[in-house]
Amino acid sequence: MKGAGFFVTSALLISATLLSGCATETPQVQRDKGYLLEWIGERPLMDNSHMTMILGKDGRAYGNAGCNHWFAPYRLDGESISFGPVGSTRKLCAPAAMEQEQRFLQALPKVQRWDISPVEQLRLWPLEGKPLRFWLEEG
Repeated sequence: MKGAGFFVTSALLISATLLSGCATETPQVQRDKGYLLEWIGERPLMDNSHMTMILGKDGRAYGNAGCNHWFAPYRLDGESISFGPVGSTRKLCAPAAMEQEQRFLQALPKVQRWDISPVEQLRLWPLEGKPLRFWLEEG
């Protein structure tokens, strides 16, 4: 019976090793990769809008706010994320595009945490209200 116990123990160790290899990784924020904004809080972006974000490994975030380029320092610590003062270029666009851009730029400093949704969107959550929702750009 000594051989049977060895066999069972070996089988359990092999099973545990195989299962641990199959475990899914916890989704993470991708740095130095482009994200496309889809929603600002409770509202989707206007048709033909193109708003982006890149979270650099150097602690700088930047992208296109629809009309202007934006930039800000950011800090990522576990599930917490925060943005410092947001700056942008000063090009003028159509009033609706400018209003949408301002909602986005004003929302960034309010962000406190992030998560990945069941459909694999990056969500940046303010203390109150609905999140900014991004898709990871392909490529």
